[in-house]
Amino acid sequence: MACPLCAEDGGALVWRGEHLRVIRAQDAGFPAFYRVVWNAHVAEFSDLSAAERAHCMEAVALVEQALREHLAPTKVNLAALGNVVPHLHWHVIARFGWDSHFPSPVWAPAQRPSPAAQEDAVRALLPALEAALQPRLAALPLP
Repeated sequence: MACPLCAEDGGALVWRGEHLRVIRAQDAGFPAFYRVVWNAHVAEFSDLSAAERAHCMEAVALVEQALREHLAPTKVNLAALGNVVPHLHWHVIARFGWDSHFPSPVWAPAQRPSPAAQEDAVRALLPALEAALQPRLAALPLP
């Protein structure tokens, strides 16, 4: 079976490095939903060397920090499930008390309708967030 994260970026490409990339997912209702995707096909975090794991988690932390600095979310969710797409990737999702699913996970049933105006306000902040994030990711030391 072909792996979708080997075949394509998996969303709007924010940054690509030698070992990983950061994409913005096109997930309705969650404008600040990012993924840190390991470029090579591996299924599990433990498939990476210790240095590669540190590199990957530093990238996850940089994305989380950028979300917190630029959006001031209620919470940032981190997840690495891989049940549907068994290619190592971390979800980094800014969550807000007003979002349609909060406080439940984004994969749970909605609690309320999506607030379009608030989502649009977050979307408007993403270009500056991504511009600030790119040089930080580029400065990550390689494993």
